[in-house]
Amino acid sequence: MKNYMVALLLWALSGAALADELSSGQTLYLPVYSHIWHGDRIGAEGAPLKIQLSALVSLRNTSLKTPIRIISARYYNTEGRLLNEYLIKPAVIKPMGTIELFVERKESEGGSGANFVIQWDAAVATNPPMVQAVHAEIRSGNHALTFITTGHPIQADK
Repeated sequence: MKNYMVALLLWALSGAALADELSSGQTLYLPVYSHIWHGDRIGAEGAPLKIQLSALVSLRNTSLKTPIRIISARYYNTEGRLLNEYLIKPAVIKPMGTIELFVERKESEGGSGANFVIQWDAAVATNPPMVQAVHAEIRSGNHALTFITTGHPIQADK
């Protein structure tokens, strides 16, 4: 049993050490929560409590040598309706550089199923960017809620 657990642990950790394949461009899906539900429903028709969140979207070029270009960063709501294109024009991220996008806490249209679809490319195959959203609701006192979501490559529809 002990050997089985060690083997299982090593197998689980093995994927974390593998680097992403080089790419010259991708479409990335990033889950974003403009709010989350919590607590208990009150009554038969009741809804749980809702906490509005802000989200800092971080687009990080992980290449030591190659700049990447963010072509678009489209923000969709829970129903899949496009709410905003966060980039007016493509943005270049220098090697090891970062650009940030910010979804304000007062933005309530996105919902608990909001997301970004981010397209990027590069002149040559390079390390894919690290794309994350840091969600936060911080109030004075002892109340703080933060968590991170990570972008994942998806196939562009044809």
